[in-house]
Amino acid sequence: MLQIEIDNGSGFCFGVTTAIQKAEEELAKGTLLYCLGDIVHNGMECERLREMGLITINHDEMRQLHDVKVLLRAHGEPPETYELARQNNIEIIDATCPVVLQLQKRIKKQYEAGAGQIVIFGKKGHAEVLGLVGQTHSDAIIIEHFNEVSQLDFSKDIYLYSQTTKSLDEFHRIIEYIQAHISPEATFKSFDTICRSVANRMPNISQYASRHDLILFVCGRKSSNGKVLFEECRRVNPNTHLIEGPEEINPQWLEGIKTVGICGATSTPKWLMEQCRDAISKMEQ
Repeated sequence: MLQIEIDNGSGFCFGVTTAIQKAEEELAKGTLLYCLGDIVHNGMECERLREMGLITINHDEMRQLHDVKVLLRAHGEPPETYELARQNNIEIIDATCPVVLQLQKRIKKQYEAGAGQIVIFGKKGHAEVLGLVGQTHSDAIIIEHFNEVSQLDFSKDIYLYSQTTKSLDEFHRIIEYIQAHISPEATFKSFDTICRSVANRMPNISQYASRHDLILFVCGRKSSNGKVLFEECRRVNPNTHLIEGPEEINPQWLEGIKTVGICGATSTPKWLMEQCRDAISKMEQ
């Protein structure tokens, strides 16, 4: 009989859980609630909350709103968003992850000190990164991949930070490269700002992927952290498939398989992984 195991370590991180709880609490009161951007990078969870009444908007749409409540998701926002809310008399329900909030404050303090290049290892255009760069009036330099680090000016001071959901290994490679190339006259400081609830999932998910014949990684395709964790699963176990929901499960994948592991990103709800498990069970009947 086929064994199916859902990874206990997968599912919403603290920041996402808190944001969804805040949304549910407001919606339960019958409040008209807007959310600036997708509350989580998972289409099915966004649809569930939409059915409860949550209205997702973008920045342009927020500029047209007045005298309403807007929830800021865990990714955080730049200072301009708070200023817009003040001008339009918008009440902010701030669900910015405490880890992200602390990182924003550190970058802002460093920028106001007025020294050197502030470098952020992160995905260009990602909501969290936009919030971080916003602390520097868009002066910060973004490095998305290791091969971009050579473009820095090594004759000037460098202060390196990271988006909270990036790869710890790649961050350390960037640090080593800068240390090897920085001018003796310049200062280099790095700040490990990667969220441990994400970083710790890497070794755990590696062990998990190695234990099963087939891995189904359940994740929205827009999730940055999901891409990192999926690639790690696939590195350990080539028989790994990324799916957004149970309808994407191919019955042929189950042929000759004894154990299936179901896991996901920090943006993957437990109920969705359970739906995938139930779908496989029905295929086996």
